[in-house]
Amino acid sequence: MAVREKLTSLPVNRRQIFAGALAGGALGVAWWLWPRNYSSPLAPSPSERDFGGWLTIGRDGVVTVAVPQLEMGQGVTTVLAQIVAVELGADWRQIAVEPAPPSGLYANVPLAAKWASLWSNLPGIADEGDNLLATRFARGNAFIATAEGTTLDAYETPMREAAATARAMLAMAAAERWNVAWEECQVGNGLVSFGEEELGFGELVEDAAEFEPPNPPPVRTEPVSERPVVGAVDIVPEFPRLDLPAKVDGTFLFAGDIRLPGMVFASIRHGPLGEGELVRFSDSAAARIPGLVGIVRSRRYLAAVATSWWTAEQALKAMNPVFAGPPPPQSATEEAKLEAAFDEIEPVRIYEYGDADSLLERPDLTRRYSVASQVHATIETAAATARYEDGRLELWIASQAPELTREAAAKAVGLSGADVVLYPTAAGGSFDARLEKLHAIEVAQIAKQIGRPVQLTWPRVQEFQSVPVRTPVSAELSAGFVPASGGTIAAWRARLAMPATMREFGYRLFDNLHYRAAIRHAAGKADPLACEGAVPPYGIGHVAVDHLPVRIDLATGPMRGNASAYTAFFTECFIDELAEKAGRDPFLYRMEMLGAAPQMAEVLRRATRMAGWDGGRRGTGQGLAMARMGSPDGGGRIACVAQAALAEGGVRVTNLHAAVDIGRIVNLDIARQQIEGGLIFGLGLATGSSVSFEDGMPQPRRLAALNLPTLADSPDITVEFIASDAPPFDPGELGVVAAPPAIANALYSATGVRFRRLPLLSEGL
Repeated sequence: MAVREKLTSLPVNRRQIFAGALAGGALGVAWWLWPRNYSSPLAPSPSERDFGGWLTIGRDGVVTVAVPQLEMGQGVTTVLAQIVAVELGADWRQIAVEPAPPSGLYANVPLAAKWASLWSNLPGIADEGDNLLATRFARGNAFIATAEGTTLDAYETPMREAAATARAMLAMAAAERWNVAWEECQVGNGLVSFGEEELGFGELVEDAAEFEPPNPPPVRTEPVSERPVVGAVDIVPEFPRLDLPAKVDGTFLFAGDIRLPGMVFASIRHGPLGEGELVRFSDSAAARIPGLVGIVRSRRYLAAVATSWWTAEQALKAMNPVFAGPPPPQSATEEAKLEAAFDEIEPVRIYEYGDADSLLERPDLTRRYSVASQVHATIETAAATARYEDGRLELWIASQAPELTREAAAKAVGLSGADVVLYPTAAGGSFDARLEKLHAIEVAQIAKQIGRPVQLTWPRVQEFQSVPVRTPVSAELSAGFVPASGGTIAAWRARLAMPATMREFGYRLFDNLHYRAAIRHAAGKADPLACEGAVPPYGIGHVAVDHLPVRIDLATGPMRGNASAYTAFFTECFIDELAEKAGRDPFLYRMEMLGAAPQMAEVLRRATRMAGWDGGRRGTGQGLAMARMGSPDGGGRIACVAQAALAEGGVRVTNLHAAVDIGRIVNLDIARQQIEGGLIFGLGLATGSSVSFEDGMPQPRRLAALNLPTLADSPDITVEFIASDAPPFDPGELGVVAAPPAIANALYSATGVRFRRLPLLSEGL
């Protein structure tokens, strides 16, 4: 394991972010829950001891939880800490968190299994969450990536077991002093008690560390759970966000906040999309700019390094770098390839049951839908800090895949992985942009050449240009009715024309290929992950999903909501069109197809009741959509009713009502934040977030020009959760998926015009 030093300059400082005013040294509580060949990746000070790597307890009573997932605003630090606090019996005011460095100890096995087709030649036997092949891959490669809503699936059980073990050992230490059986001791509110006797964690931790951990861990009967209360949105949460105070007062550290002695700042220019290379620039013009420290030239970029980022940016403008090569891609040309694919490319069957093809020789309705390429639009652009000294590299970065990022940076400067230390920081938003590693490679190269600590921050236009966009897609959906049935759907087929976007992403992530090489390797391959969510969540007897793999010259990759964010748009808009053709209420039409899906029927019923559904009549401006993510017998479900109209400047959404089933809820307040934030993000996808590329350059080039919703544009949002004891599902992407089709259907109700492309209105009225 490469990380051996005490983690400093971290985004969630254990002395800075915990709910109480506790401080001081810490001493580890021991347990052995993982194979012994995984040493703890934490680095205790001389006054600390660490045995397990999941949490420490200090002599001051502070419980510090190691968090192996990237905090990017989704509240993961709070949710994982809450799991430990409840299982351990700690007081929330004594809880601290510490970002964990890459380690096989923290392997995200469920995500490795889901992405098996991206790293394994045998994906069919590696795509189960408990599969030995996925487990070995994830642990052997320290794969702790944060993505696909897998945090609870991957970490709730080991964190509960670790906390239960620590709780038992604290009870053993107290029981020995009181000469009682440890099983008779009670642990809660940060205290171990027996009758009138009680001792705090800090008083017991040194003795507790000497006891043999119980096997198996005595996990509590009930997992962490908060029950929803209808209409009670203003209840003070029992477990408030740990990172909120520091974010409010500005002390929370993001990647761009790192400061090192002697550090300088870099800005950068990449060539237009395509095969262009740097051919010339005016270094003499930059030499006249005070504060310029150096210039770093690469085949694909030019970087200026100065005493301030602004100075570096001005130097780049003065140098006016020129890149040349084959004609760069144009969005219009690339999207035309998608439309042409239906006549030119043989579809690859991704999924089927029944015999949809024979029933759809003459479909009753066929419609085309499309989405434009869309950007992640994070508040914090790509930023990283690097220090290269004596053949060693230190890297401060917000990364969703830290070990793969560390390896890529090492390779970029000719080092072994053992010579690179990665310090994880938080991200100011990501939406999956921080799965990319290019800025880590660049800052490592710049730091090595300059010979001083360097912080690289991409300008906004470079972020738009260099982070792969969410893929453009063209879809053709066909359906056939059961004869004389009043519109009952007999067969359904979805054909998606797009690149093998997830395979392309996998070549960048796991094989460290440049995006041009990744495009070539993925070209022509079918991509089931890119078609996820295309199977409708309704009772239809014959269903088929096809992928038409199209090579385009735009680099593409995942974004919040992933494939479901566009497949749900296609599905739910098409369902509305089928309902209209059948002369049916869109709500009742859906309900009749949910007889075998009672959870889906319940969220639909709740959402329409909350919104006062009026039948979707023309002119009312109400639209409905629903979605299921995850497995059919588990996962998450959402139904959303939007109230929308056309207004001056574009689409005006006034209300969003959503009913949500995410199984057992761990933290109700954070779940509500995630659904509300997802709905607003989905509103942004419906009205903006899109860029086009002209001569390889993005248009527009500024965040303000993306037509993202402002506070004044934000609708009234009502969210109702359904109580459930099913396994928990991450809520962060459900709102993203449901909002765009609900808004599109609402616009049709308001205007009588059907918008079949995202962003809406992008083709005009």
